[in-house]
Amino acid sequence: MATSNLQKEIGKRKPFEAPEQEAALNLERTQDLLSREFDQLFQRHRISSPQYNVLRILRGHGGEGLPCRRIAAEMVTFDPDVTRLVDRLERAGLVARRRTPDDRRVVLVKITPAGLTLLKSLDQPVLDLHRRQLGHLTRAELTELNRLLVKARRRE
Repeated sequence: MATSNLQKEIGKRKPFEAPEQEAALNLERTQDLLSREFDQLFQRHRISSPQYNVLRILRGHGGEGLPCRRIAAEMVTFDPDVTRLVDRLERAGLVARRRTPDDRRVVLVKITPAGLTLLKSLDQPVLDLHRRQLGHLTRAELTELNRLLVKARRRE
């Protein structure tokens, strides 16, 4: 049996026990490689990848803001403590909180002008990084990759 590329990369001597195992490890290794570059970009702006995600969600909704539970539901990656992320963003002046007049228990989080400015400064570098990382794939390959990733998440 031929040695796979991943098998060589990680120095695995024996073949993978199942193609599902190899695919899962390939996903994990690829995600790690891709996310490291984004982490470095965001660190230069003193935010984390999850904080960037929160800011993007808030900018996308605009308006009056969102409760933390809604932000959590729209995150790209699961974070069990969105409140902590919002706390840090609030301390940095990138978001603000306010209670709703209808129900004082509901706290809405809204992006501030400083948060919008930060995101605007990151828009092009983030897009450029996506293109540097995956631009060698054809449009058809990217479409197929996206289709397969969605299918893997749905387990249908």
